[in-house]
Amino acid sequence: MTVQSKPIAFAESALCDLEDIQHWYAEQLVPDVGERLVRELVAKVEQLVEFPESGRIVPEFGITSLRELIHSPFRLVYRIDPAKIFIVRIWRSERLLKIP
Repeated sequence: MTVQSKPIAFAESALCDLEDIQHWYAEQLVPDVGERLVRELVAKVEQLVEFPESGRIVPEFGITSLRELIHSPFRLVYRIDPAKIFIVRIWRSERLLKIP
């Protein structure tokens, strides 16, 4: 059985989340920590190309196409569309997800 890989797209909100992570750690005077975390989060995203269902279903919603990967202290929320993987948000793990 061949798994068909899907391209990845980032919502503007997810890109802003990554920038916010870097800025917050820079303000805490540990910019190297922020840069490392962003690299690790992007590496997590890259695994979704081959394994789009590797994340768990987001518990707040129970929708099979809305999933998340945990990379402590963050949760990387994404949606599986027919043609792509769409990264929605990257938030602190303790935050509950609310999508309008």
